[in-house]
Amino acid sequence: MSKAFMTALALAALSAGGSAMADDARWLTDTMVNARAEFMAPGLNYLTFQHIDTMFATRPVAAGDKVRPLPVDLRDIGDSFTFGEETLSLEQFLEATSTNGLLVIKDGTIIQEIYRNGLSENGRHISFSMAKSFLATMVGIALEEGDIASIDDKVIDYLPDWTGSVYADVTIRDLLEMRSGIDWLEVYEFGSDTQLTQVHDNALVAYNYRWCDYARDRAETAGEPGTAFNYSTMDTSVLGCVLEAAVGMNGADYMSEKIWKPAGMEADAYYLMDGPDSVGREFYGAGYNATLRDYGRFGLMMLEGGRSNGNQVVPQDWVEVSTSAVEGMDVVDPADNLGYGYQWWTVPGGSAYTAQGLFNQYIYVDPDTATVIVKLSSPANPLGWGVDNLAFFKTVVETVSKP
Repeated sequence: MSKAFMTALALAALSAGGSAMADDARWLTDTMVNARAEFMAPGLNYLTFQHIDTMFATRPVAAGDKVRPLPVDLRDIGDSFTFGEETLSLEQFLEATSTNGLLVIKDGTIIQEIYRNGLSENGRHISFSMAKSFLATMVGIALEEGDIASIDDKVIDYLPDWTGSVYADVTIRDLLEMRSGIDWLEVYEFGSDTQLTQVHDNALVAYNYRWCDYARDRAETAGEPGTAFNYSTMDTSVLGCVLEAAVGMNGADYMSEKIWKPAGMEADAYYLMDGPDSVGREFYGAGYNATLRDYGRFGLMMLEGGRSNGNQVVPQDWVEVSTSAVEGMDVVDPADNLGYGYQWWTVPGGSAYTAQGLFNQYIYVDPDTATVIVKLSSPANPLGWGVDNLAFFKTVVETVSKP
């Protein structure tokens, strides 16, 4: 993507009636726009993934005063991991998969904690699509509290100005299950002219329009809602906008009030925004940033049926249904052998499930063995190592569960 092109996008954003206020112009300098365009570039993404707030507009998610303690009792998690015909030591595997942080929690206790490539205990790391699973937990809370009447409600029930949009009659359930029927191709070829890249460049890089603006004004229908699974960050973005309208709050404040504080998170987190504070919205599909341990606390909360720090944070029945494969969706990703629930990936053949994001970000939860594994990474390619990461998690679970 050329500098001239990105600069033109930035200038268009400044001149588009009210799309960015004058005092937000600091985010639209040539330097900032081009930094955002290149933040996933191999070689330095280990650094950018830990400092998203220096390149993007962000919104804080405040932690509370009562922190959930995490006892530490470090022990062996294995040092021989076989993938096909290749066997790697733990350090070799972590290096091969460009791992920045690894956390293993067993029975509520940290048994392994590794920081690499500049990540520290206080460092916030981007989660990419793990953020989708975080949004699903907020939807469950809004449903329990009556702000969302039913997941069979339609988008237009909460966003009445979406009349005429192809999303108008799509239900919340359709969005949760990635079965909206909307034409969307989730192809990670940044710098190309694919649909996802087009929205990424205009919303997250140049701040020309919001993800939900595109969904409302430009999206097209491809099929009948509620039928075919089609993984879509656009669907998650719409789901986030529905949540905002339902609860009457922005997502960061709602996350803080309903999850981050009552669950006992230790550090403030933040959302990457798809525009400056005056116009931007939380990037619900991939923009959450938090510490390694707080990602672990989130996994523990899910493992423990939505309870954390003495509070029932997420309804237990919502935890169960959202982390179970939807009927007919036991395997929607044959390459990694994964099914899908409500914005959570499920592992066939057991009770394990995972939040996962681009560039190998994971919160892997195995209720059968009371194990939570968090892995934060920055490989050169957005995809890859998926099968091996899941195999690694299973090996670790087996090792730490031996008597």
